[in-house]
Amino acid sequence: MKKDIHPENYRIVAFKDMSNEEVFLTKSTADTKETLEVEGVEYPLVKLEISRTSHPFYTGKAKFLDTAGRIDKFKNKYKKFSKEEKKEETKEQE
Repeated sequence: MKKDIHPENYRIVAFKDMSNEEVFLTKSTADTKETLEVEGVEYPLVKLEISRTSHPFYTGKAKFLDTAGRIDKFKNKYKKFSKEEKKEETKEQE
């Protein structure tokens, strides 16, 4: 192993899943200015949008989340490549 390439400042950090308010503790070097008190002890806080407690793969629950109409944008952008659209265009040209 190479020397002096791994961080030395590991500490216990609280990770909080913002979608379901779940908190778990683990060692990390992540920088953060916020803190959170867990069981009477204050830990640095890292906020997460999704974690193992809310991800559909781990929970087995499919969750539909369409942020800013991404699916509609995709469908509109690529509908000209669909087979149905091409059929309609050829009929209109005839």
